[in-house]
Amino acid sequence: MKKDKKKYTQLFYYGFALVFAMSSCTKDYIDPSRALNDEALSSSQALTDISIGLQRTYSYLRTSNIYNKVTANGFVTNELLLRNEGNIPELQLSTGGATIDGTNTVLAGLWTSSNKIIYDANLIIQNAKNIADKNRASGIIAYTTVLKALSLGDLAMNWEQVPANIGRNAPFVDRMEGYKMAIAGIDSALVLTEMDSISSAFLQDIPTASIDIKNTLYALKARFSLYLGNYEDALTASELVDLQKASVFAYDNVSPNPIYTFATSTNNVFQPKDAHLGLPEPLYPDPNDQRVLFYIENANPAPPAVRIKGFSFTNESPIPLYLPGEMLLIKAEAYARTARPDLALAALNQVITKRPSNDIYGLGAAMPALSGSFSTEELLTLIYKNRCIELFMSGLKLEDMRRFNRPQSEMKRNFFPYPFIERDNNPNTPPDPTF
Repeated sequence: MKKDKKKYTQLFYYGFALVFAMSSCTKDYIDPSRALNDEALSSSQALTDISIGLQRTYSYLRTSNIYNKVTANGFVTNELLLRNEGNIPELQLSTGGATIDGTNTVLAGLWTSSNKIIYDANLIIQNAKNIADKNRASGIIAYTTVLKALSLGDLAMNWEQVPANIGRNAPFVDRMEGYKMAIAGIDSALVLTEMDSISSAFLQDIPTASIDIKNTLYALKARFSLYLGNYEDALTASELVDLQKASVFAYDNVSPNPIYTFATSTNNVFQPKDAHLGLPEPLYPDPNDQRVLFYIENANPAPPAVRIKGFSFTNESPIPLYLPGEMLLIKAEAYARTARPDLALAALNQVITKRPSNDIYGLGAAMPALSGSFSTEELLTLIYKNRCIELFMSGLKLEDMRRFNRPQSEMKRNFFPYPFIERDNNPNTPPDPTF
């Protein structure tokens, strides 16, 4: 991402300004410079620039999806420990229950950013279909679809219902429809990339060492298919992911990692809850599991004793869009839930025995393989435990807790209340969940 950093920063602000007239998904996103927008939306280079801006919106600063979903999920699933009660939104999330309400700015930020990205992505995808260079169009649409799918997933993971579209007085649908919308977009993008391969010129324009587009599309399809209970689709998609290729949000001194900037480096917002990654005693990680000390620094001389490491250890730490271990655990869970215990155990053991040197990010448990006979319930508990360790601070745990029927006592919320910026502007906003 160090290449053309000044240009990249300018592109973000240009793309962000394109449709910035936004306060909730109920708004019509009308930009006063509409004539300029129409011109920009017909230009292949401008569409490329704006799509790059979406990545920055999703991954950069405290307003980003990355910061807000890791923070919200981390507190309510007991991954994180609050360091300063003066951070009121984080305090609400740390306390949990009815304390979390529609005023919470972490949740409002996640809601607003997600809906903005979805709206912008729809414009980009619609207009990219009209440009003459079909290979560049394929790249723009596929790359933009990654950001749109992530944003749809973030809404569906955290709220009971999601907007059916982005517009005034938008109706709401069950959150599972959000995953289906994400997969439909992914499938369309994959078909397009088969018809018209992504141009090398487009790949040179997007941030260096960043997103592997097709691998990420397959990985997200595998993730969301699993959440929907479409296990064969999840298996098929996960098999198509090349586990030796990285796909990350990259950072540097100009655009630093937001978790590092606002939490790791300041020690003023949050740190990991404990050396057990916030898991209950029956699920404590094995003391020899090397993933624990990948994610945390333990036994520091100054409080807190446990501090963030892993993918937010420095301002340049890249944050993966998915992990190789996630794909293996998707296979394990899909096999376990479709009565194929031997295959489930084999996939799980690939995660448990994986050495750091054999993982593209250096993440590996390096533990002995499990052997013996396990019931489906026992296998699923082991898979859940390893998802909690492998995917620590990824923002995915709350969805896992629901899917594995974890006791309510282990979480501080099941679903989040709708932000007041939505409720105050959209009469279709559903009632808040009770927990």
